[in-house]
Amino acid sequence: MNESTHKKTYYINVGYGEISLSKSAFDWNYVIQATDDEITHLRDLFNGNDNEDWQGFFRAHVPYIQYHFDRQNDAYDQGMSLIYEQLYKLGDDATKQHIKEMNILPHIDE
Repeated sequence: MNESTHKKTYYINVGYGEISLSKSAFDWNYVIQATDDEITHLRDLFNGNDNEDWQGFFRAHVPYIQYHFDRQNDAYDQGMSLIYEQLYKLGDDATKQHIKEMNILPHIDE
């Protein structure tokens, strides 16, 4: 088994987009098991959503369209769905249960 296919335990803070191997590095929300490639993909998802979030922040200062009518918010919402799908796929039992209870991924089996 090479390094890129070996799974490690990571601690995730979704609100800040933080990923760490250290349990004590920050307040974390979720625990996942992931390969280097899977973590790279998750970081890319966080980075992409961070860019959408900043665009939304700047647009919010020109309030001419309500959130639910603004198509640019769709990209952020879709990005969050992709992040939670990845966390669910890689998560431990507690992570999976919490995401199920959030009811944000309707295609997850009950």
